[in-house]
Amino acid sequence: MDNVKDNSFFERRFKLKENNTDVKTEILAGLTTFMTMAYILIVNPNMLTQTGMDWGGVFTATAISAIIATLMMAFYANYPFVLAPGMGLNAFFTYSVVLGMSKSWRFALTAVFIEGIIFIILSFFKVREAIFNAIPINLKKAVSVGIGLFIALIGFINAGIVIADEGTVIALGTITDVGPLLTLIGLIIMGVLLAKNVKGALLIGILVTTVIGIPMGVTPLPTGLIQVPPSLAKVAFQFEWSEIFTFDMFVVVFTFLFVDVFDTVGTLVGVSSKAGMLDEKGKLPRASQALMADAIGTTAGACLGTSTVTTYVESASGVADGGRTGLTALAAAGMFFLALFVSPIFSIIPGEATAPALILVGLFMMSPIKEIDLQDYTEAIPAFLTIVMMPFAYSIAEGIVFGMVSYVILKLITGKSKDISIVMWVLAILFIFRSILPLIQG
Repeated sequence: MDNVKDNSFFERRFKLKENNTDVKTEILAGLTTFMTMAYILIVNPNMLTQTGMDWGGVFTATAISAIIATLMMAFYANYPFVLAPGMGLNAFFTYSVVLGMSKSWRFALTAVFIEGIIFIILSFFKVREAIFNAIPINLKKAVSVGIGLFIALIGFINAGIVIADEGTVIALGTITDVGPLLTLIGLIIMGVLLAKNVKGALLIGILVTTVIGIPMGVTPLPTGLIQVPPSLAKVAFQFEWSEIFTFDMFVVVFTFLFVDVFDTVGTLVGVSSKAGMLDEKGKLPRASQALMADAIGTTAGACLGTSTVTTYVESASGVADGGRTGLTALAAAGMFFLALFVSPIFSIIPGEATAPALILVGLFMMSPIKEIDLQDYTEAIPAFLTIVMMPFAYSIAEGIVFGMVSYVILKLITGKSKDISIVMWVLAILFIFRSILPLIQG
């Protein structure tokens, strides 16, 4: 009887039948997404502590900010997207702002807080939604494909199959080493499960690969089971207001704004395109709600003591496993909550076990390439640049920049300026300004 009530609640809240899904599929999808991005609970504190921040405080801030933002996405937007402090944004926080500009981590947190407030205002007035809707349909499909390649590259790097190389920038690693070998084993396991249409194939594959990694020496044994979450006292509400009206603060806030806007928009475009959530005009219903969840997550994260919160591209793994509603996000948020208390368990899942899932998600996200107009070169070239520059520049945002700017230039020169919306004109000008800003600063 209780189960019937639960299902009834989930149906009313998340409209499961309308989205052609069910409770089991959604929860498994949420677990899958969490597993593919759980690394952020370890990576984010490790990175931000290089600025002098407290590891335990950042760990707790990372988990709680992810919970807040993801619950907003679940109940306010009803989408299967999961949020957490973003990779790339935390690197800018650490290496560019604190170590590069010799600013304090409190200065950087203040910039993130200001960015979050601006995002809330932009989201309230639907400016970010206008940006989302302004992206031409062919570029939206290209974003999905580009993110797929980007995610696959992350998977190969996490596995050690692809490595940095001085001569060629990247090169093939030693695939007979235990790490790459474990990933290849996981890839085969997941491939077989997918071929047999097993529900939760990616999650099952991650768990099985993690277990196989124990005798191989890749997966460590847990040092414990349960621990009290570390205190936030040393990092929460640690703002520094003395430099808020300086040019340095303007540059830092602008950069955070730029990267987060287009990382989030790019992720929403790509994943929702793959999931078939876009309407006939290429728009995402409730886009403003999804973007507001991101904005509130960033503001809350800054208050708690972590870098910018953003929508994760790894959400594509849950979508690939059938996730279609906010119940997927709710399940992932629940896992972040549990992780606060059982971090020793979650921390043993190696990157080599989640890498196969990321690689296969790259495959899943390739399908929209079939729908891109490759005959019209004013459409095809921007789409191509969007696709290839995401992995080559190691940035979703930069891929979008190359695609949008080339789109405006090609349409203008070839006499098709009527295809360029006002928002696209504005964005292209802002992108060019952002490129020359370092020259002005210098």
